Amino acid sequence: MRQPRRSGPQDPAGAPRHPDPQSPRRPPAAPHRLTTVEQVEATLGRPAPMIMLKQIDALDEGCRAVLARCPVAAFGYRDGAGVSRTTFIGGRPGFTRVHSPTRISFTLPGPADPRGPVSFFFLLPGVGEILRVNGTVGARKGAATTVEITEAYVHCAQAVLRSGLWRPRDPAGPPAEAPGEFPGDGPLRGPGVAAFLAAAPFLALSTWDSSGGSDTSPRGDRGAAARILDGRTLVVPDRRGNRRADTLHNLLCDDGLSLAALVPGRGGVLHLRGRGTITDDPDLLATMALRGTPPHLALLIDVEDAEVTANDAVTRARLWAPGAHLGRGKAPDLLAIAGEHLAAGTSRAAGGPPAFLLRALGAVPGLNRLLRLAMDRAYRSGLRKEGYEEVAPAPARAVPSGGGGEVSPARAVRVVEVRRETPSAVTLVLADADGGDGVFDFLPGQFFTLVAEVEGREVRRAYSASSAPGSSRLDVTVKHIEGGRFSGHAHRSLRAGDVLAVRGPSGSFHAGGRPPAEVVLIAAGSGVTPMMSMIRARLAVRTDRCRISLLYSSRGPDEVIFADELARRAADDPDRLSVTQVLTGRDGRLDAAGVRRWVTELAPAADAHYYVCGPQPLTDTVLATLAGLGIADDRVHHERFGGGADPATTATEPRTMAVEADGHPVGTAPVGPGATLLDAGLAAGLPMPYSCTVGACGDCAVRLRAGEVTQDGPNCLTAGQRAAGWALTCVGRPLTDVTVDIAVSLDEDAAAAGDSADA
Repeated sequence: MRQPRRSGPQDPAGAPRHPDPQSPRRPPAAPHRLTTVEQVEATLGRPAPMIMLKQIDALDEGCRAVLARCPVAAFGYRDGAGVSRTTFIGGRPGFTRVHSPTRISFTLPGPADPRGPVSFFFLLPGVGEILRVNGTVGARKGAATTVEITEAYVHCAQAVLRSGLWRPRDPAGPPAEAPGEFPGDGPLRGPGVAAFLAAAPFLALSTWDSSGGSDTSPRGDRGAAARILDGRTLVVPDRRGNRRADTLHNLLCDDGLSLAALVPGRGGVLHLRGRGTITDDPDLLATMALRGTPPHLALLIDVEDAEVTANDAVTRARLWAPGAHLGRGKAPDLLAIAGEHLAAGTSRAAGGPPAFLLRALGAVPGLNRLLRLAMDRAYRSGLRKEGYEEVAPAPARAVPSGGGGEVSPARAVRVVEVRRETPSAVTLVLADADGGDGVFDFLPGQFFTLVAEVEGREVRRAYSASSAPGSSRLDVTVKHIEGGRFSGHAHRSLRAGDVLAVRGPSGSFHAGGRPPAEVVLIAAGSGVTPMMSMIRARLAVRTDRCRISLLYSSRGPDEVIFADELARRAADDPDRLSVTQVLTGRDGRLDAAGVRRWVTELAPAADAHYYVCGPQPLTDTVLATLAGLGIADDRVHHERFGGGADPATTATEPRTMAVEADGHPVGTAPVGPGATLLDAGLAAGLPMPYSCTVGACGDCAVRLRAGEVTQDGPNCLTAGQRAAGWALTCVGRPLTDVTVDIAVSLDEDAAAAGDSADA
């Protein structure tokens, strides 16, 4: 923070300047306003010199350790039109890339266009202290934003402790109370806004000063961090802290502000902007007293815009999921980092204790633990004086009983090679990102979900493994799709060294642990990729006396994926592998007659199994043809890929999902506009089953007991399953309040239906 100003720039009427083109302010309301630094400091006092000495002008090793573990950060900026904005960014640990001690970069989704001074605070799940970083936007390239760092410091834990940020509400408990009535129309009457504010104990508040600086400050309170006075006015209590008062000093010279509010256990965020003033009105402060102790000041916010939206970063970070909180020894010690900053500050200040002495003290065995105990005691003492009840950080909550849980955790991988197969297909060769030699175990034919950030948004797509299982390398082959977000990224941008995540394996398109002696494979285009995994795995076992026959349709010779390898393997092992190529540019489209003729001439054994993968029209043709040849359904397997479509219809206001297990309540979760049922349930800590997350495997299927859901498509549900009330939570978004039952899976339901039919 720059040193406190003694006065702020004023316009001729004596009101603060409005440097950005936002709506004009309304006439001042009744509460008394503070307008000078002297008035603020008369109430707060000035920060102790030691507080200011903890501020450094570059990222040291401690700061870099925090950024490497931090999955989400609050970010305040003004866009190209000067409009104030605050949001949460990230979604995975290490989302911020450190280029040098004074330069970082990260990705921003959508139309975000930050300019000039910006500010952050970085959150570590389960940790009270926060790292605050301020800087200025440098170069921008697409969604990638570079920031030049001007200052960094550790913020105390009081905002997190006041709010109970890491204590999500019990998902099995009652929903949050509805907000009370308030007068007047305005932005605070927007869909879901008042209810969200009533439940939000924590927020990030961004302000700007007159000398090219920005600050984003954490605010937390018991219950709601901001209270509604009328349809366009909020009040935020300013309780006692370290007297830095960044926000208050900034508002004296520039009253434009923005904030983003969080509710523990939810994936949505309330974004709000407006203009703020400072009040010491005793009647207003008394309404926010805790056990008889009012805040010393409050912020009055004239709200110009407010909206509740799904937030991809908060959803992906899973801040309140079981095991997400960093335990002792896993999180960087922010108190120790603050001590290092203080030592660096004293080396620059005259008259302070020698830096080497402070560092020597910090190296004393056990001293950091004693300092932590003393600091925790000081936090609790200070909060009790403010009127809070006993407050302490909480460990992550255990998974409630009654259902699934995470089936396939994400695995960080690094691109080892990008291998060109055809003009429209590349193979990504992946290995563990940490340099380890862990193997990829799966059944040949199964797929993995690849997760990457593309233009600031997480994109998830399902691709079959084309390599054999059991290796420390995983091959996935990606065909370029016109307009495809992930496939375009894979073909244009991915390079060796880039890091992705994978989930899986998923899918039932495989031969199981004991594959049949004879398999018949029919594929078109990139549908050959799971077939290639089957071929490579079977032929690698020299004692396997299998018979594999492949009918493979491609547009032309240049589009035959794995052409050379297939030809070589068939020539080297003709008794076990035969390959029949159909080139539609030469032979015409593969139709029912062609499939029937090929299968008849092949004369497979009666117990052969058939595997079909390709575009849906061809798959339908092959399935009908095989049925006409009298081949039993239980010997025919086909792959159905889905996911990747953008939602066509979503609710415009938050909905509630009630989760049951065999009719017994498990919990509830609010679902923000645009959010999926799965993301909302996981954010609330509910035991939602899932695997691929793209609608391809069916592991997340639930029974829809009440309400209406829209689902992205294509997906793996059949028309009959949808009609029977099944929904996929990973691509399902509620249009109304819904009730879902997680007790029965699609496979179990199908087995039960089969047993019933047999009976």
